[in-house]
Amino acid sequence: MSNAQPSPYSPYPPYPQYGTYGAHPGPASPAMPHQGPPPPDPRPRTRHGGGGGGGQEPYRADMTTEPHTHDALAYGPYGSYGSYGSNSPFARDARPGDRPRMDEPRDELRDEPRGEPREEPQEDAPEAVLPRQADGGRAGARRAARRRRTVERPAPLRRLVPQALVVAFLAGGTTAFVAKDKAIELNVDGEPRTLHTFADDVTELLARQGVAVGAHDVVAPDPGAPLATGDEVAVHYGRPVRLTLDGRRRELWTTARTVEEALREFGVRSEGAYVSTDRSRPIGRAGLALDVRTERTVTVMADGRARRVRTNAATVREVVDQAGITLAGQDTTSVPQESFPRDGQTITVLRIKGRKEIREEPIPFDVERQDDPELFRGTEVVEYAGEAGVRRVTYSLRTVNGVKQKPRRLSAEMIRPPRTQVVKVGTKPLPTSVAGTDHLDWNGLAVCESGGRPDAVDSSGTYGGLYQFDRRTWQSLGGQGRPQDAPAAEQTYRAKKLYLERGASPWPHCGSTLR
Repeated sequence: MSNAQPSPYSPYPPYPQYGTYGAHPGPASPAMPHQGPPPPDPRPRTRHGGGGGGGQEPYRADMTTEPHTHDALAYGPYGSYGSYGSNSPFARDARPGDRPRMDEPRDELRDEPRGEPREEPQEDAPEAVLPRQADGGRAGARRAARRRRTVERPAPLRRLVPQALVVAFLAGGTTAFVAKDKAIELNVDGEPRTLHTFADDVTELLARQGVAVGAHDVVAPDPGAPLATGDEVAVHYGRPVRLTLDGRRRELWTTARTVEEALREFGVRSEGAYVSTDRSRPIGRAGLALDVRTERTVTVMADGRARRVRTNAATVREVVDQAGITLAGQDTTSVPQESFPRDGQTITVLRIKGRKEIREEPIPFDVERQDDPELFRGTEVVEYAGEAGVRRVTYSLRTVNGVKQKPRRLSAEMIRPPRTQVVKVGTKPLPTSVAGTDHLDWNGLAVCESGGRPDAVDSSGTYGGLYQFDRRTWQSLGGQGRPQDAPAAEQTYRAKKLYLERGASPWPHCGSTLR
């Protein structure tokens, strides 16, 4: 660097990168704090020249000095904007706080068209030259510039507030729009898919997706549950299953998609069980019929020995076969062979031996009773005697496990039919008196013989009634049945007839009471 001092009125030689000092640089550089050319300044500028009437304009009292523009007053040999001064980044006393902020608007330059050339001040306007340290010097100029920027700043802020509100409104609406949109994993009967939705809950989501849910379908989570991004919603359709489990039929609903899953859902013990279809078979929406027989323990008693069998058989006959027992002839089981064997059941095999036997048996005849008004009441006469018939009957005689059973009637054949007996029954009233006997004391005789009791019977059972008739004598007098069963008047009537035939001899001890 040369030790020669440049003239305060002569421009510096061109800077190697930015051209002549005093002129604004072209493109921005990391070495320069300004980004592009400064806006034009309408205020009077300082002219620089080599002589001949040129030089610095005289100082005016109303002149404004801006230390951060190239139009500031010259301070010594580096007063120009292009010279080393307070605004130059190469100034020795430059501070970061003194440089202008490029993000702040410069309102005093806003109305001047940026592309039009500035008018140079007239050279013949004589002005007094302000000394270097006038009006506070460089520091005073900087304070004045800061005060002016502080006062002028609210104007651009007032213009920026509406724009900021519009931006905030649009940003808020976008945020609300994004917040309503949810990414949901929807699984419908095993078919998953990812979708975006604005639905608030599960019910609205299914309605928008056209997924109909029935009474037997399962939705997880519950239909009224709210939705959030990342939730998973599963719909499992119900399927009807006509399940016959161990002989009992039921109608069930399941959301399982295979037979194996349905058995687990129903709580069926599938180990060792018989299943009527393949366990991996899918169950359609129409459902299916399923026959399942679980493994059971059954005890079979045969020939004095017990056999325990683990089986899923459908009938008792199958269980007996699985136990290795053969049924021969009339052999059978204690329960019907076509019945379903239950868990813990005991089945007894019955060894049967039998034969047939034919017997001839009598057939009793019927008695037909006919009223006869010619006969006294209480008198019966057999008109036609009856005759028993004969039938041939076939019986089955058998032994069960060596024990004889009651004969079982197999068939019957009529050999001779019975003949009906016809009996005439008298309806004529009995006479109240018998001639020649009414004056006798029949009451005294009755008291002596039976104590006056019509139904009295002696200790041997031979004599009965008021007058202690024997059965043979009673019937010879026209009486029917036993004398003690006949009315008292009839007994007295028969006694009077007996007295006419034999006198008082039939009553050897009490006959004397008649007189």
